[in-house]
Amino acid sequence: MAAIRTYVHPETEDISLPRVLFALSEPLRLEMVRKLAEEGEVDSIDLGPDLPRSTLTHHTSLLRESGVAFVRAEGRKCMISLRTEDLDARFPGLVGTVLAGYEPEPPGGGQEARNEGARRGKKQ
Repeated sequence: MAAIRTYVHPETEDISLPRVLFALSEPLRLEMVRKLAEEGEVDSIDLGPDLPRSTLTHHTSLLRESGVAFVRAEGRKCMISLRTEDLDARFPGLVGTVLAGYEPEPPGGGQEARNEGARRGKKQ
């Protein structure tokens, strides 16, 4: 019989602002949080279907360890949800404010697009 996976989560009172802000500072994790806020609990695979498993695990672990997400095993799935109530109890409105100001970069709209815009600006 396979061992049941268990995950360690910080208690609500142990969730710290620097760790939450760090977790939300990376665009990929911020996109994951946006998806969780919109869809509720999802299989972690749905947060990054094109990502290598190790990368997905790294980012979801960081969200869990910072107190942003709750992770639970369901058979072979790894279900993940946003800890909205806990985060609002510690830092009222923080996640909503961050997500309200978040605009995902369009595909190909990252650094290359900014560099191209800067080059065009210099030509004029």
